[in-house]
Amino acid sequence: MDKSSDVMNQAVSAAVPGQRGFDYLIVGAGFAGSVLAERLAREQGQRVLVVEKRPHIGGNAYDRYDDAGVLIHPYGPHIFHTNSADIFEYLSRFTEWRPYQHRVLGSVDGQLLPIPINLDTVNKLYGLNLTSFQVEEFFESVAEKKTEIKTSEDVVVNKVGRELYNKFFRGYTRKQWGMDPSELDASVTARVPTRTNRDDRYFADTFQAMPLHGYTRMFEKMLDHPNIKVMLNTDYREVADLLPWKHMIYTGPIDSFFNFKHGKLPYRSLRFQHVTVPQEQFQPVGTVNYPNDYGYTRISEFKHITGQKHPSTSVVYEYPCAEGDPYYPVPRPENAALYRLYEAEADAMENVTFVGRLATYKYYNMDQVVGQALAAFKRLQQRHAAAETGTPALQSARAAAEGR
Repeated sequence: MDKSSDVMNQAVSAAVPGQRGFDYLIVGAGFAGSVLAERLAREQGQRVLVVEKRPHIGGNAYDRYDDAGVLIHPYGPHIFHTNSADIFEYLSRFTEWRPYQHRVLGSVDGQLLPIPINLDTVNKLYGLNLTSFQVEEFFESVAEKKTEIKTSEDVVVNKVGRELYNKFFRGYTRKQWGMDPSELDASVTARVPTRTNRDDRYFADTFQAMPLHGYTRMFEKMLDHPNIKVMLNTDYREVADLLPWKHMIYTGPIDSFFNFKHGKLPYRSLRFQHVTVPQEQFQPVGTVNYPNDYGYTRISEFKHITGQKHPSTSVVYEYPCAEGDPYYPVPRPENAALYRLYEAEADAMENVTFVGRLATYKYYNMDQVVGQALAAFKRLQQRHAAAETGTPALQSARAAAEGR
């Protein structure tokens, strides 16, 4: 990159005293981009420019205080959970934690019932008093056993039968994805377990906690390094040809990077309606699902999640939609085939690394994105080591750095 301007030269000099340009241009200040920026700056001494099109860091995990003074997640509730001690330890360098185990109820047949389906769900729904052993027999008696699990419908009816599928899953999935579970890959509903005990936690991970002072504060500490410069409200295309850089890390939509040359990858989006209520508590748990009623899929109350004490409370209604910011890759075979065309284009690029949900067209939890970013950093470390020694391993290290 050899184009420049006086303004950009001044910006570079101000950002990295005594240097011109950057070693890395990172597109996106969410988990993937921020983790890689921190690692490259702190561990490798690299000069990093993070470019973010939104007016804030943190990606969809960004949080802020609303007009009432309640800490909210503008892009819907983000609940941190992981089984990886390494990932939890890494993020603990930038935040203290508040232990939190998320609980979800489903509004079904006029009752609020635990989700995932467990012993209490069945007993309360049907007015029974089954034991753990008996509810396992109950599931076996109603299950529609499938010789091959292909779709999201297959996953559920194979476990709990048609009636529970219709009450808890079908309507929710149709709203969330705009199509029937019978049309969706099995992975969509396979993420939700069925339990024969009374465990009403939504997640069963070893580490479940929320950043004590919020996600945004955690990201601020992560990006607080003299070698990191952050530009907000900026499309990376506006600066990519104006600032010198050696390697790009791209965390945005992969189809957009290649100007949609093979077509647009389908996503589901969300519309959020935030409401502040002049009472201390709105609902009994962090999230209540509405699988069969209303246009929204769920209501989440942030004070359950953050632990904040406040005389008012704020909730968010989530309305799935086809257009808007890309949130969920649509898991269908034709979409996976389309992504592979873009993946082949990415494989051919030596100076760009694609990391994160949007860049790899996969639905990842937050901890999985952190893990993917840390793994990408290790590959980039190998690339740097090979370049410094000048060994024949450079070519293979470059290929590894692209995550292939």
